[in-house]
Amino acid sequence: MKRPTIADIAREAGVSKGAVSYALNNRPGVSEETRARILAIADRLGFRASAAARALAGAPASVVGLALRRPASTLGVEPFFMELISGLEAELSTRSYALLLQMVDDEADAGAEIEVYRQWWIEGRVDGVLLCDLRPDDPRVPAVERIGIPAVAVGPPSAGGRLATLWSDDAVSVAEAVDHLTGLGHRRIARVAGLPGLAHTATRTGAFADRGITEAVTVFTDYTGEAGARATRELLGAPHRPTAIVYDNDVMAIAGLAAARELGLAVPADLSIVAWDDSPICGLVHPPLTALTRDIVAYGAHAARLLLSVIAGEQPGARLDEPARLVARGSTAPPRA
Repeated sequence: MKRPTIADIAREAGVSKGAVSYALNNRPGVSEETRARILAIADRLGFRASAAARALAGAPASVVGLALRRPASTLGVEPFFMELISGLEAELSTRSYALLLQMVDDEADAGAEIEVYRQWWIEGRVDGVLLCDLRPDDPRVPAVERIGIPAVAVGPPSAGGRLATLWSDDAVSVAEAVDHLTGLGHRRIARVAGLPGLAHTATRTGAFADRGITEAVTVFTDYTGEAGARATRELLGAPHRPTAIVYDNDVMAIAGLAAARELGLAVPADLSIVAWDDSPICGLVHPPLTALTRDIVAYGAHAARLLLSVIAGEQPGARLDEPARLVARGSTAPPRA
């Protein structure tokens, strides 16, 4: 089926292609009667302006971009990003916006991701972008400012520069998790953390240290189940093994649960486990995992809403979202005497 063009509309309406362009872009140059007739013909033919043509005309793309510099497999195993994207899509669809998602080679530096934003903006493919996985002194922040593309940074304001930011205070959540464990009597508490270079990882690490646990240790990983299991085995093989472990995501916590069982340890009798970013699977394993939970779908919707306000020309600044709150389940209990 041949895609209808401006020439097809002009021929059927008996006007010039310029008149059709004026009518479609709501510009002066044609009478209201002619404009209505052209728009009716375009609708009947199923005409839709191409993205390139819309960009040349200066029309908005009605698209926002999200580039993730992580392994593509991350989306398949980490519920956080799928729930975040679900929230983005839910909010954007109500505004007739689409989401453009692109994975960037995780081995590349920030320059590769910045080039994606530059091309998107030059080609008129997006009206704004979301920056995730913020890093301290993140080079992407000044880069998108130089490019001039509307952007929202999802992460701590300290890493977002002058960009509008949406963030959740992870220090509050860390304190709640550690206080829960110390209240049960745990003194040897470990943390299996994510990537050390991320701003929110640094926030969690600082908050963990601030709780004053005398026998505390943090092991950094790449968020995968394999790394979580490996870190768990190392911690539990130490002479003074921890009696509780807090994991930076649910995938590693579930892998840690399996690793503890392989070593002959019972959860929670021998080891208490707390997972970050609660997901349905945390309640399906045995025992169900105590977790730091928040509405990530709503978090994504709030990020989309904030970006749309920036695209509209507003300057919303930093928006603080609800912190993750602890839900106690069967994986935490007092340590053995």
